[in-house]
Order: sequence, then C-alpha cells, then structure tokens
Amino acid sequence: MDPCPAPTDGAGVSGRDPHVFASVMSTLCLPLTLAALGIIARGSAFAFRKASTELWQQRLFGAFFAVSSLVTPFFLGAVAGAVASGRVPSGLAEGDVITSWLNPTSVLGGVLAVLACAHLAAVYLCADAAREDDPELASAFARRAVVSGPASGAVALAGTAVLHTDAPELFHGLTHSTLPQVVLSAVSGVAGLVLLRTRHYVAARAAAALAVAAILWSWGAAQYPAMLVGSLTVDEAASQPAVLSACLIALACGAVLLVPSLWLLYRTFQRSDASAPPTTHRAPN
Repeated sequence: MDPCPAPTDGAGVSGRDPHVFASVMSTLCLPLTLAALGIIARGSAFAFRKASTELWQQRLFGAFFAVSSLVTPFFLGAVAGAVASGRVPSGLAEGDVITSWLNPTSVLGGVLAVLACAHLAAVYLCADAAREDDPELASAFARRAVVSGPASGAVALAGTAVLHTDAPELFHGLTHSTLPQVVLSAVSGVAGLVLLRTRHYVAARAAAALAVAAILWSWGAAQYPAMLVGSLTVDEAASQPAVLSACLIALACGAVLLVPSLWLLYRTFQRSDASAPPTTHRAPN
C-alpha cells in the first residue's frame, strides 16, 4: 500500500488526507538537508571561532560562518521557489529530486532570500552598534543595508520576467490579487532606506521587517488556495478539525510560556555593557 496516497476527487479529500509535509520533504530532501547542514555549520563555526585563540583558526571558522550564512537562506529560498512554481506534486517522492529545486524560480527565490537576510542583518546591526556608542560601525552597517536593499528590489523586479515564464500562476497572483502587498513591501523598503540615512535605526528595523513580511505574505496569498501548486489545495491539505483545534490550543498554551521567555532573553542580550555591574579583579598573590 502506498504510505502516502494521492488525494482523490470527492468529499473524502477535504480534511482527511494531509501529507504536504511528506510531499515536500521527500521531493526536496536535498536542499532541505543542505539547509540543515548550513544551520549546523553556522552555529558550530560561531561557537568555535569565539573559543579559538589562533588567528588561522579564527579565519577558518569565520569562513565557515560566512559560507553557511549564504548557503542556508539560498537553499530555503530554493525550496520556496520549488513549491511556488508547482514542482512539488502531491505524493511521496513524486517530484524530481534535482530539477524540483534547480530551476529559474528556485534560483530566484534563493538569491532573494540571501539578499533579504543580508539586508535585515545589516539594518538590525545598525541599532546594536549605535546602542554600543560606535557610530562608525553603525554607519558601515547602514551603507551595507543601503546597498543590499536596492539590490533586493532590483532582483525582485527583474525576477518578474522569470516568474512570467516559469511560474505563471504565481506571477498572475502577484500582479493582480496581491499587488497591494507587493506595493506595501516596496514602500516599506524605501522608507527603511530613508530612515537609515537619517539614522533612525530602530524605526528602520520595523520598516525592513515589514518589507520582508509583506513580500512573504504576498507569495502565500498569490498562490492561495493552492498549498502545492497544481495538485493540492489548502482545504484538501487540512487535517481533522479536532487535530487543528488541539494544535491551536497547544500553540496558545506554549506561547504563554515562550513569548515572555523570548522577550526576557532578547532584553538580556540587548542590555548595554555599561549597565552591567562592575567586576573587581584581585591582584594575584
């Protein structure tokens, strides 16, 4: 028996045969594995570089950190492009494990993901550098953000030609039903650049985050109601109502504990070193 049977037409489809996870994970196992390895390498390189004392070791782990910071978002963006272009059919390993993510739309998604991450990182680090009273470093990050922001917009604009030929359903949605979200993303991006130039770094964070969130929102809304373009809709992919209710309740209960903990963790790491109690050093006997 097929462990992941394809949905059939009829009333028995909706809410009774959820297997989007299996379809995506089996067809896109290679890019997802590479993205996971990139996440592991990035965290490991960060930890080992901090503990290294030799210059060559610091450079080695720094290089691993840089490469993994590019690899991870690229492959995640490639996965998004595969889903958006309809190259992940419903069923266990039904799609091509190579061409599903090596295609124009996936490459476009990967490049946009790298540029978006680079832009967000630069914008967010501006405020951190300013809080540490390092205006030169803040200006350096602002210059990088001013370069990566327009680069993201240029690639996205040029990518419409790619979507027109390679992912026509997504192109139609982005240029019609979700055009307001696309415009919101563009306006927020420009506003973020202006705020960076005027050194309003905290407000620039909000604008940059809104720009990225709006474009992600537009992608999901553009392919709605399709979950897997060309083969599975949201209603067909939905689980049992009882399961959905239990998941929502569990998420709400978890958020009660997780959200305050994350806020406390964020606030702890955002405190300036100047606010830390002074440390006394005893002279050796």
